[in-house]
Amino acid sequence: MIRILIVDDHAVVRRGLLAFLETEPDLEVVGVAGGGQEALAQLRHLDGQGRLPDVVLMDLRMEPMDGIEATRRIRADHADVEVVALTSFGETARVQAALEAGASGYLLKDADADNVTAAIRAAHRGDLQLDPAVARRLMSSLRPETSRSSLKELTARELDVLRLLASGRANKEIAAELSLSERTTRTHVSSILRKLGLNSRTQAALWAVREGLVDVTPSSG
Repeated sequence: MIRILIVDDHAVVRRGLLAFLETEPDLEVVGVAGGGQEALAQLRHLDGQGRLPDVVLMDLRMEPMDGIEATRRIRADHADVEVVALTSFGETARVQAALEAGASGYLLKDADADNVTAAIRAAHRGDLQLDPAVARRLMSSLRPETSRSSLKELTARELDVLRLLASGRANKEIAAELSLSERTTRTHVSSILRKLGLNSRTQAALWAVREGLVDVTPSSG
């Protein structure tokens, strides 16, 4: 079961997501929160119960703590918890801020319900899942200061890992294909992010696509 925490400041949205997600046999909603601060409190409570969620479905426009700051804190305190941003807004700056905070995916609220569940499952696997329109905007804007010259910082093995990561492979699949342990694969991914100055697998995958390391189009998801 994939455990999920829903965070949205609109009760009707929380109820709608809860009602839909509870019909999925492999998904379990372990909590709901109406804002960023409440989400952090919920995570502490669930962690104490040994029921920490695998994925947080996070609205971005909330007050007083918005979803971007909440995502940043979640990723800092709970590295194994993935965050999928779900919002009505698709501005490039907001999307980039969410990804830099560590979000593993980004969907607009007009996405089909099946796309929401696909994004949750993808985040749980460590895969990339972005709304196609969002991905297209990001291709030319994500981390412009991280240029192709940064490739010189990566070892040959790290390049192999990055190409597979950008193709949507989970760590387990990368490890199997390259005859590595999962622990070594995670170490390579962390090193790649550090050398490129990025904060998430999503950013690394988009950077690799933008720089032509893999033949993947934004609209393919």
